[in-house]
Amino acid sequence: MEWLPLFFAAAMGFALFMYIILDGYDLGIGMLIPFANDEEKDLMISTIGPFWDANETWIVLGVGIMLMAFPFAHSMVLTSLYLPVAIMLLGLILRGVSFDFRVKAKTDHKKLWNNLFSIGSLIASMAQGWMLGNYVMGLTHSSLSMFFTLAITIMLPVLYIMMGCGWLLYKTEGDVYWKAVRWARIAVLPLGLGLLLISIATPLVSETIAAKWFRLPEAIGLMPIPLASMIAYGAIIGVLSSKSMLNNDKGWIVYVALIAICIMCGIGLGYSLYPDIVIDKLTIWEAASSKDAMQFAFYGTVIAVPCIFAYTIFIYRVFRGKTTELSYESDR
Repeated sequence: MEWLPLFFAAAMGFALFMYIILDGYDLGIGMLIPFANDEEKDLMISTIGPFWDANETWIVLGVGIMLMAFPFAHSMVLTSLYLPVAIMLLGLILRGVSFDFRVKAKTDHKKLWNNLFSIGSLIASMAQGWMLGNYVMGLTHSSLSMFFTLAITIMLPVLYIMMGCGWLLYKTEGDVYWKAVRWARIAVLPLGLGLLLISIATPLVSETIAAKWFRLPEAIGLMPIPLASMIAYGAIIGVLSSKSMLNNDKGWIVYVALIAICIMCGIGLGYSLYPDIVIDKLTIWEAASSKDAMQFAFYGTVIAVPCIFAYTIFIYRVFRGKTTELSYESDR
């Protein structure tokens, strides 16, 4: 079944994409926490309270699919990225502990847990950026690849912060809403500059990627990707610059436009890598597990992925609309 490796590659990519667009905003909100007052912090945490555990399920699913379907790639990637993976996990653990403790902590300790939640968010975001940059560079360790990886390490938290702002524009109103507007106006220019520089740098540091993107007629067919990204970025600028749209609660467009940019980046990355799962080192078929193992994993995947996706839709539907203060107290 030659199509099974393609199926699992698509499923893994989908899971990681879902993680970025969902857990990205709550990591971004975590990094924004220090810039809010105590009441605003509580409301900001409330916007992610019902969702953040479910959001992190997607990264577990993506890594699990790689382990089941592409054990050779799993071994190669985790061996090369062991340290940033460990750092990311420490950041996520710190976030989880801080999230629960801040609710029950006494007033004089609450500031500590808020700060630790923010630090954990920053650590996890930067570790993910380092892993992404190193992965795109084929797990190499030259000075050029290290520079590129460092750029992604800085860029990904900026994207997450913008997503956090977009989520707050969708879920809040009043002072937090307008603070999110100000934060987004500050972050949007670094985001655009970073995306532009990384788009230019990627083909410069990878001959394989350059060959795919600048070869005719493929280059013409790929033009919708950067064009759609520019349109989405323009939409973000337009919303943030329009008082009438912001006053009419149209800030959610910012988050939708960021999702569109992530989709374009995901399509571009998938095209750049294919048919490799580790660029210039291992193809999807070379990394695939045995036929029997993939057939067995296929049945589990076609059950698990729709169930997780359905649960995600359900939880977002139940808690749709504007957010009120998070509370663990009983009404009785």
